[in-house]
Amino acid sequence: MPSFREAIDARDLDAVEAMLADDVVFRSPVAFTPYEGKAITSAILRAVVEVFEDFRYVREIGAADSVDHALMFEAKVDGLAITGCDFLRFDDDGKIVDFMVMVRPLRAAEALAREMGARFEDIAKTAAAGGASHPA
Repeated sequence: MPSFREAIDARDLDAVEAMLADDVVFRSPVAFTPYEGKAITSAILRAVVEVFEDFRYVREIGAADSVDHALMFEAKVDGLAITGCDFLRFDDDGKIVDFMVMVRPLRAAEALAREMGARFEDIAKTAAAGGASHPA
């Protein structure tokens, strides 16, 4: 099985979904309330892949045997450069149980919020359908 970073780099979202624990908690940089569950987290990640342009991880922090990892990334959203970090916590089975994203600067975060907000109805439908298909 590829690592999370390898799966994202390959845009293998089925592999990413397989890495999520059923009770994973996703903490969005643009929403106050965390999202709970594999289906909604997977649907959000599938939409984010469409929103981010030129996405690439630039640094990974955390020992291979650690339950906590941080992956710094750079991308563009609506033409604005964005820098962020995915903070991942893994359980004893190697599944992601906590996924928090932080981004900067503010203008790019606002663009991300707009782009994701425009897709949220489709994200919610995808999650309700089980999370495995792309938003309609």
